[in-house]
Amino acid sequence: MKTFHFILRFIVGGVFVVAGVLKIWNPASFAGDIANYRLLTETLVNLVAITLPWVEVLAGSLLIAGIWKRPSALLITVLMVIFLAGIGQAIYRHLDIRCGCFSTLEARKVGLTALAEDFALLIAAGWLTFWYKE
Repeated sequence: MKTFHFILRFIVGGVFVVAGVLKIWNPASFAGDIANYRLLTETLVNLVAITLPWVEVLAGSLLIAGIWKRPSALLITVLMVIFLAGIGQAIYRHLDIRCGCFSTLEARKVGLTALAEDFALLIAAGWLTFWYKE
């Protein structure tokens, strides 16, 4: 079971590190993706575009390294809930936009596939947060 938890931490943490690094490299594009959701003011869009990628990298790195595993998994769980709410409302509003999950590396559109992938990450992060016992 210890190996399973390590692999799960590596996958979830790795996704967040990669996603965060890609956004750090192109904050203007990420800000545009955030603005397309039409939920935040311009000031908040810029603040989120600059800070969120660093939070993702930090949380993912800590999870991979096994430092503050539960707090970092909890942070990722909370972020996944927020991301799912954002994607869900975009689907509900029929917005034809990129999700912005991995910046410009992929042109993944908001849709049921993005929702399912993010839900799977939520389940994994939730497992590490609430049920993982060392």
